[in-house]
Amino acid sequence: MHEVSFLILTALAGGTQHGYGIIADVEEVSGGRVRLKAGTLYAALDRLVGEGLIEPDREEVVAGRLRRYYAITGGGRERLATEAERLRANSRAALRRLRPEMGTS
Repeated sequence: MHEVSFLILTALAGGTQHGYGIIADVEEVSGGRVRLKAGTLYAALDRLVGEGLIEPDREEVVAGRLRRYYAITGGGRERLATEAERLRANSRAALRRLRPEMGTS
């Protein structure tokens, strides 16, 4: 799974959000390391909708602009949990291999 998809699913696991909210949440979750541009976000949202991992929740007009909200699906939650566990296992393996070297510097 691409990091952007992982972070978007992570943002939506906290609740339904619109595009700007997702951008802000991804930046927060990543510690400011990932700052999504609108084009990147909407391409990823379209892909995640197509994969059935998220779905449009509702739309509203705010200050004359359409705001579409997205929600994570059950399948999206399962995929996010699987990916989070995979990353945790990979991190543990890397840290186990680094520990002997870290003490010798």
